Amino acid sequence: MKKYKFKAKDWNGKTVNGTLEAMDINEVVSSIKGNGLVPIKVNEDKDNIFKELHSRMFNRVTGKQISNLTRQLSTMMTAGLALTDALSLLRNQSPSGSVMYQIIDDCLTIVRSGQPLGKALEKYKNYFGEAYVASVKAGEEGGVLEDVLSKLADSLEADTEFRGKVKGAMIYPIIVVIGMLIVAFIMMVFVIPKLLSLYGDFGSKMPAITVALMTISTWTVKLWFLFPMIPLGIYSVMKAGDKNENFRYKRDEIFMKLPIIGDLTKKTVVANTNRTLSMLLTAGISLVEALRIVSNVADNEVYRRAYLKIAERVEKGFNVSESFEEAGVFQPIVTQMVATGEATGKLDEVLLKVAKYFSTEAEQSVKGLTAAIEPLIMIVLGIGVGFLVVAVIVPIYNLTSQF
Repeated sequence: MKKYKFKAKDWNGKTVNGTLEAMDINEVVSSIKGNGLVPIKVNEDKDNIFKELHSRMFNRVTGKQISNLTRQLSTMMTAGLALTDALSLLRNQSPSGSVMYQIIDDCLTIVRSGQPLGKALEKYKNYFGEAYVASVKAGEEGGVLEDVLSKLADSLEADTEFRGKVKGAMIYPIIVVIGMLIVAFIMMVFVIPKLLSLYGDFGSKMPAITVALMTISTWTVKLWFLFPMIPLGIYSVMKAGDKNENFRYKRDEIFMKLPIIGDLTKKTVVANTNRTLSMLLTAGISLVEALRIVSNVADNEVYRRAYLKIAERVEKGFNVSESFEEAGVFQPIVTQMVATGEATGKLDEVLLKVAKYFSTEAEQSVKGLTAAIEPLIMIVLGIGVGFLVVAVIVPIYNLTSQF
């Protein structure tokens, strides 16, 4: 939520100044008009910029928070509490002034005005996701909101657990690599130049390996500013490329062809998208609509297009399993399981089993990747240390042999 300053006029022509908290400027304008005022000027409150930065850094809404909120809301409603009472309790449990408090408070206000929860959540789609909001709407329309919230909580908890395991497995090699790079940079910029300057004072001829080390160190000192610029440049290019659909497709296609990483990417995307698809179908959303929603929430452009293609074929009357096979990006077991679910009329249950299967497979792939990376890191570290030791020790040996 951002704070905005506004200037407006009432029907008597009197100027009204004030501030409002909203997601964007359009919401502010709508709120002003809703109060019978004519907006003249609306600006973001620049005095609030540091509070906004603080809020983004420390008051973010995490997947675990959404998962906990959903589970608690489901439990309360199943126990017989009215939606407004449940939301009121959840709001009071949240830290006052936090983003989650503001979201629940706003949703409570909207629900009390007679609007459904799904309508209230539309404003916060960037936090909850399109699939979540669509499921809640379908649950309300079908009169099974408690069941849908329970299924949503199950799905979110599984997703949070899966992401946590992947991050946990990757954090050690990432920290080691970053540590190696920092130590190497410090050695090249601060330590090696001083050591090599001592050798130069004796005027003896340096061995080739030491000359190579001196060259690397000299260029590192001269071009040190490039080291932070290179990752920033890559990040900027990737961020700009994200706005281009063809760029995203080529990038994801290349990633999927990489050894080990490509296989992990496929398993992760299939697990996440099938879990979401199962959740949407369980909520009562039609298959075609569910496929389109999944295409919008897929983190991979190749799979996004695949799900759109499947939705188009299913809408034209083709079999679901044949459409999955025609897409050309799904593993054979996926199409076989989808065919089974289609034949038995339990597609949502089968898709959930597919998601669980590939979540387990992805976890095993991550463990295999880290197991392969760790010895590789040790080899690179050993070569680097050996290179430094030889480059520093050989000149010392040559100097001592002269006396």
